[in-house]
Amino acid sequence: MVDLQRILKVFVEAKVRFVIIGGAAAAAHGSAFPTFDLDICYDRSRDNIKQLANALEPFHPRLRGVVNHLPFQLDASTIANGMNFTLTTDLGDIDLLGEVTGIGGYEEAKMLSVNLVLFGLDGAVLSLDGLIQSKRATGRPKDLLTLPEIEALREIGARVKLESRLGETQNHDSVTGKRGEPEPSD
Repeated sequence: MVDLQRILKVFVEAKVRFVIIGGAAAAAHGSAFPTFDLDICYDRSRDNIKQLANALEPFHPRLRGVVNHLPFQLDASTIANGMNFTLTTDLGDIDLLGEVTGIGGYEEAKMLSVNLVLFGLDGAVLSLDGLIQSKRATGRPKDLLTLPEIEALREIGARVKLESRLGETQNHDSVTGKRGEPEPSD
């Protein structure tokens, strides 16, 4: 299980530019499906790659599912020469994605993200529309299984926004431009 709060704090303090995607993003939007890792789409600029490597280094990142004696060092050069990494760290499993299926790289993911506060930290989280787009494009059974719930969360959010707007309209006097109850008449 990933220590989501701690790893997010580490990334934020290191000023790593990233968007939370996958199961953690779905959970941030209210999904009940469990997630056991953190998936991020990271900015592939040279300075961000260095910040990412430095942030992870104290937590002994290693390739997940690979024999432990296989030589591997996650540093800026390794990240720059690769794209996507599935890692095990002292803080849990983390997937670093330079590109997200159905979306693109960091800039595209950032455009499809919303800012949410998680554990008291501001972070970019892939929007419900972005999650739907990515999960459809990926087409894995586990992603397709979560789609109905994510689509329902999007629909609920749209209804809440509509009801909120309707409530504002009903409390707004179109003649005077004032909010609230109409003035009593004589």
